Amino acid sequence: MNGSGTGARRRRVDALRNEEALLDAAAAVFVASGVEAPVRDIATEAGVGVGTIYRHFPTRADLIIAVYRHQVEACAEAGPALLAKSPTPYAALGEWTGLFVDFLVTKHGLAAVLHSGNPGFEALHAYFLDRLVPVCAQLLDAATAAGEVRADLEAYELLRGIGNLCVGVEDDSRYDARRVVGILVEGLRQPR
Repeated sequence: MNGSGTGARRRRVDALRNEEALLDAAAAVFVASGVEAPVRDIATEAGVGVGTIYRHFPTRADLIIAVYRHQVEACAEAGPALLAKSPTPYAALGEWTGLFVDFLVTKHGLAAVLHSGNPGFEALHAYFLDRLVPVCAQLLDAATAAGEVRADLEAYELLRGIGNLCVGVEDDSRYDARRVVGILVEGLRQPR
């Protein structure tokens, strides 16, 4: 064996890591400056050339969709990981809701573009629900089974409630959505 498969595999892993770094940089720039921020700002944040961004994402819409999907996936993957490493299911739920709030704050910056009528954006809300409702349900079910939270709330309701608490956060620097959502999650606790 000549090892060429190993080199190709390493290049694929490096390319995937570079794309993830680019998506993280784009998300950070979108939060700070909006989705109309210059591509050169994203390139600078990512430490790549502008051409690299256009090679991966030929249009701004392609980049926005990729950032959104990347953030949904990170949030979805965090749920089971937190459940496995947290001291209690309730602790995992609390930490995950904080990540979800961070995602929503970023998503609200994308909201105007996501509702612009671009056909590429239409499937994103269903994708969001398909990926995140089951993760939230897994966390809620585990916390309910452990007797830590009340059993009369569904994952979809919790996600909607959190989403509603995050609306308008970009317009009011005095409003701390994470703190208010923390109060909501505290209210889920099973009375002892």
